[in-house]
Amino acid sequence: MQFPESWLRAFVNPPLTTDALAHRLTMAGLEVEETTLAAPPFSGVVVSQIVDLAPHPNADKLRVCQLDDGSGQRLQVVCGAPNAAAGLKVPLARVGAELPGGMKIGRVNMRGVFSEGMLCSARELSLSQEEGSGLLELPADLPCGLSLREALVLDDTIFTLKLTPNRADCLSIVGIAREVAALAEVPLSVPSAKPVPVTLNDRLSVRIDAPELCGRFVGRIIRGVNARAATPAWMKTRLERAGQRCVSALVDISNYVMLEWGQPSHLFDLDKIQGELTVRWAKDGESIRLLNGQTVSLNAKTGVVAVGDRVESVAGIMGGDATAVTLATQNVYLEAAFWWPQAIAGRARHYKCSSEAAHRFERGVDYANIPQHIDFMTGLILDICGGQAGPLEDQLGELPQRAPIRMRLARCHRLLGVPVNQTEVAQIFTRLGLRFTVDQEDFIVDPPSYRFDLQIEEDLIEEVARIYGFERIPAVPPKVRATLVAEPQAWRGPHALRRLVASQDYQEVVNYSFVEEDWERDYAGNSHPIRLVNPIASHLSVMRSSLMAGLVANIRHNAKHHQTRVRVFELGRVYRRNAAVSDGAWEVIGVSQPLKLAGAAWGHAVPEQWGMAARQVDFYDVKMDVQVLFGIRGAQLRFEPAPHPALHPGRSARIRAEDGKEVGWMGELHPRWTQQAGLSSAPVVFELDVTALSVSPLPAVREISRQPVVIRDLALWVDVQVTVQAMVDTIVAVVQADPELAVVQDIRLFDVWREKSQDKELPQEKSLAFRFWLQDTAVTLDEARVAAYMGRIKDALIRAHGARLRA
Repeated sequence: MQFPESWLRAFVNPPLTTDALAHRLTMAGLEVEETTLAAPPFSGVVVSQIVDLAPHPNADKLRVCQLDDGSGQRLQVVCGAPNAAAGLKVPLARVGAELPGGMKIGRVNMRGVFSEGMLCSARELSLSQEEGSGLLELPADLPCGLSLREALVLDDTIFTLKLTPNRADCLSIVGIAREVAALAEVPLSVPSAKPVPVTLNDRLSVRIDAPELCGRFVGRIIRGVNARAATPAWMKTRLERAGQRCVSALVDISNYVMLEWGQPSHLFDLDKIQGELTVRWAKDGESIRLLNGQTVSLNAKTGVVAVGDRVESVAGIMGGDATAVTLATQNVYLEAAFWWPQAIAGRARHYKCSSEAAHRFERGVDYANIPQHIDFMTGLILDICGGQAGPLEDQLGELPQRAPIRMRLARCHRLLGVPVNQTEVAQIFTRLGLRFTVDQEDFIVDPPSYRFDLQIEEDLIEEVARIYGFERIPAVPPKVRATLVAEPQAWRGPHALRRLVASQDYQEVVNYSFVEEDWERDYAGNSHPIRLVNPIASHLSVMRSSLMAGLVANIRHNAKHHQTRVRVFELGRVYRRNAAVSDGAWEVIGVSQPLKLAGAAWGHAVPEQWGMAARQVDFYDVKMDVQVLFGIRGAQLRFEPAPHPALHPGRSARIRAEDGKEVGWMGELHPRWTQQAGLSSAPVVFELDVTALSVSPLPAVREISRQPVVIRDLALWVDVQVTVQAMVDTIVAVVQADPELAVVQDIRLFDVWREKSQDKELPQEKSLAFRFWLQDTAVTLDEARVAAYMGRIKDALIRAHGARLRA
């Protein structure tokens, strides 16, 4: 929002300097982004009048002007401007004047005639960027000799506000004036909109077919206007300093009222309208040529003003070229409306035709005072362009229902941290023009029709804070009673898990929770993912049900940047359909959102060094990392071969805890996805359930036996289909079932050897060698007991798995 300070001070004139006013507005939430002078610095330029002029004796295109500059003596200036004429008042740069850009004016000889100064154009004074060779024509009532800066108020300051989207009421001079009056506690004087005399009975029929599009449509006919009338200088100055380009008197008046009151309007050439106006939604395929020359194809979500089947205007955005007013226009239909913000929002961007009107309508305009705004604009048209006005037609659709807002004084004190008393709050609401009643310590406020940002209690508390002054609210650190919370020692929170994974040489990443649909199909086997209604990007359209794909994308990015070793992890939620989930404070019906911890390792197993040969990370490297994450429970994890959509068919495993519950997956990435990612080798990935990881039992304290440890090995032939885990389970079952075998302290597999048979009919076998640690707490184990215990274990393995002793 750009406006000149002089325009604002015409309505409210606080005893503040320009800088102080800018600071006060910024501190109230209306950020002043920039302040600049209306004209660049120059000096020595005054108002002068051309008394006489004669042709230059030695140049056809030059003339010698005799000027009255208010000094009492005639000055002679040579000028080549085509519009120079006797009696015209123009700016004169006297000898010694300094113009924008550093040009200094002196007495010069121009082909035998001395020139004592320079007559200036608007471009030469940097008052306009438009090309032109004519002199700047000044108002005839300005006295000669008056400084041009004073005469044209060129020391005026241009304010540029950076408004938040909720403050649509401040997209007008009157709206900003209301704020300044409330902030500085000074009176507000705004122009009144007096009803204009109605001298015509002509009416234009208007029908609202879409009340959800248009809440109010006000208009009137004005006949006999002079579209060629000159826009008053004061209006042109205000419009230009507000960043508007002057077009014609009718268009300038419409723009002026929009900037002053915040009410966009539109003028139709009445003679080009054949029939009644209909406010409706567009039909798919309808098109219109807009005022900016752009032709757009409309859809059924766009509002229009039409005459029959012909669209004449796009509602709230821009009028059509077919019924636009021109310099030949004599009769007009003036309309202003309230378009529902949700019916306008986004349409201008969709059609790539932004407008000041759409900027205001999609934020909300004052719907209660539209007739007064039409009267005000009508008065300007009649004063400037002449004509006769018809009666005002006010069509109502659906208007917003603004419910009263209750603000509790105690809550205001609690949120602001300062005890603003009831009297001061009442004064603040009064200064803001908010009507209210008091119910004990509660304020019940009726929000004005122009304040769409006031909807809930916190909005009113914000108003109190703004006018009270943010700088008056002390920066006091919050005081909270410290409460010691005893966390279970067996519980590991998310931060502890992150530190643990990082200690394993993994780096944390944070990826989007919404991913490509192909990722869900390829990496999670999810053909019905949870779709986003309004994705931030077309390819990020579904919610993730696995973290693996994001980690592979991180590795691919690093590999493209020539990294040779990548180890990353992420702790985050995944989203899966689950009909058993009900709605709650932290849950969404039908969607489960478990926390997962996933990691991926790719490239060298260890950083490059001289003491160890380089090798690629493999399944067992990452398996050890997973076991470390589970701590004391890691040794009891089960890694069962199982297929997974994202993993290598023969190098993937389902992970189960000691109780048999599934807690995650790990394995090499599927060759297909490895090739698709453009990786030279397959990453090894894992994904674990955070709930299972968060519980880590405390170590059990026991007395260390003083008896020596006996170590025995047992090597057995078994079928290749027999898994090590199955044999370990058998050993554990035997040990737990026989109290005498409690002396078995540990079991580990230390050798696997396979022998391929030459006879294909004979079953292939493998040799598994286990090492046992045996120790009694009371006595030293003798050879007979050890042999007996080992025999029981061997017999159990033979019975359960058909094993035979390896010689």
